[in-house]
Amino acid sequence: MQVQTPERFKARYQSEIVPAMMREFGYHNLLEVPRIRKVVVNIGLGEALQNAKAIEAATRDLAQITGQRPVVTRARKSIAAFKLRAGVPIGAMVTLRGARMWTFLDKLLSVALPRVRDFRGVSPKSFDGRGNYSIGLREQLVFPEIEYDKVDRIRGLEVSLVTTARTDAEARRLLELMGMPFQKQ
Repeated sequence: MQVQTPERFKARYQSEIVPAMMREFGYHNLLEVPRIRKVVVNIGLGEALQNAKAIEAATRDLAQITGQRPVVTRARKSIAAFKLRAGVPIGAMVTLRGARMWTFLDKLLSVALPRVRDFRGVSPKSFDGRGNYSIGLREQLVFPEIEYDKVDRIRGLEVSLVTTARTDAEARRLLELMGMPFQKQ
């Protein structure tokens, strides 16, 4: 099944955002302009140690949200304090690139974030120092694909946007131009 690329979002990036970034930061070449390389969506499941069906439910929700089959992540080390053994499933993740990435970004910015309860914008401090940005969502119900009646438990998820930007300022400006609603400081 081939995903339809949201041409409007990618075309807007190429026609509006790239020229604006070139003017603002003084880039001389199109390839210097920062772009989003990939999007990683992750659900951590500490509850999976007691509830084996939690992994199945989380992977089903993640597959519906992203349109791609998730990979089950496993513990690397044993930690006695958490009753955790190496190799036990503790989460699920999806790495999105290309058309699915643009589709997910469009859905995240135009549908999911506005549906967050008491939303005042995303934190501008969630950059990692290398131009990558992470957002934590408290519930998977903000995505329209998830049906409330079929959810066994509300789970949070993390969305990491990996960019080619060298600094956080370049990455923040890129995301602002794409429509990321940052909080006013």
